[in-house]
Amino acid sequence: MIGKRQQRQMKIDYDKFLTAAEKIHIQILRFVTALLTISMCLLVLGGGFALWRLVSSGIGFSTILLIILFLLLYGGFQVLLVWMCLLSRRLRIAKRLAVWIFIWVPVVNFFLALYVRGLARQEIDHTLYKIDLDDVRAEQQICSTRYPLLLVHGVGFRDFHYFNYWGRIPRELARNGAKVYYGHQEAWGTVEANGHLLKEKIQEIKRETGCEKVNIIAHSKGGLDSRYLISGLNMADSVASLTTVNTPHRGSMLVDFLKRLPDWLYRFVCRWINLYFGMMGDKSPDAYTASYQLSAAYAKEFNRLYPDMQGVYYQSFASLMRSGFSSKLLCVPYWVLKALDAPNDGLVTVESATWTNFRGVITNRYLRGISHGDIIDLTREDYRGFDVKEFYVKLVEDLKLKGF
Repeated sequence: MIGKRQQRQMKIDYDKFLTAAEKIHIQILRFVTALLTISMCLLVLGGGFALWRLVSSGIGFSTILLIILFLLLYGGFQVLLVWMCLLSRRLRIAKRLAVWIFIWVPVVNFFLALYVRGLARQEIDHTLYKIDLDDVRAEQQICSTRYPLLLVHGVGFRDFHYFNYWGRIPRELARNGAKVYYGHQEAWGTVEANGHLLKEKIQEIKRETGCEKVNIIAHSKGGLDSRYLISGLNMADSVASLTTVNTPHRGSMLVDFLKRLPDWLYRFVCRWINLYFGMMGDKSPDAYTASYQLSAAYAKEFNRLYPDMQGVYYQSFASLMRSGFSSKLLCVPYWVLKALDAPNDGLVTVESATWTNFRGVITNRYLRGISHGDIIDLTREDYRGFDVKEFYVKLVEDLKLKGF
């Protein structure tokens, strides 16, 4: 068995390895970007010179040689553009495919190269800034809160070892001094069942760390699980703070819409969900009840039965998509929910996510906005105008400054 100290050292070594790999990636990207820039300049100069020779001198040996060199340079330019598409993580799959489709079209591929180069330069600047920032505050431990963090996931997911629900966020928090734990509640467990699992987890954390309380950061339905834990299971003395992110405190009209389906059909679908997540690790999945607990009617009764408890600091956040095109995964539910209720993050409206000490709506200045999945780094992508890792670092830093 590996001891706790060895595990911590392995995490530190792994973190150093990832940082080193990040620096190597950026240096390679910077080198390829420079080569692409040079090739683009040479294409313009070489193409213009070859055309001038062809017009002024006609077809001769020197002109043919210039054309051959131009074609070789053009081929190198295309190869570099392909490599840029592979290396730049800011270029999404759909855009990569678009570049590869039009890479053979003269002039068009030149403008595509300008676009890809711009994204790559943004990535280089952002990553280098982030590495420098990490080096500066490495000793500050700005996320070393008084109480450990418990990250509580939402519905339809589990905490897996190799596929983290929270993406790159836990590593960033741990790098800055946080002690991070996971809820490990069930993907389709009811609020009550998951509340009991969270209670067991908190008791385990308290025994391991000697701390009297934990700080809970919960996403989506995880916020309801956590509120039931605190108010329904009398665990207020063990929770210093509860931060809910995109939690449907007032339910989701999307669930009410789905409940209009024939009951037999709804139960049939839920049975298949239960079967799948039972194989994935859920011991008692109940998609029928768990989904109903996200409805507006259930939320109203839930809020009456389980109010906020004294001694626990509550705060809430919401995010907002700009349009249905902001997320391929949540485009349909976004449009349905917008037609039924209001603009939303793909699953939850701002009004529903608003709870005690509402800290505001998270979005950016660009067309994409921030979806229900973006706020937990589901796709592991960086977006212009919003750094999801930095958002959680600032959130936890604020908890530390508040004494939690």
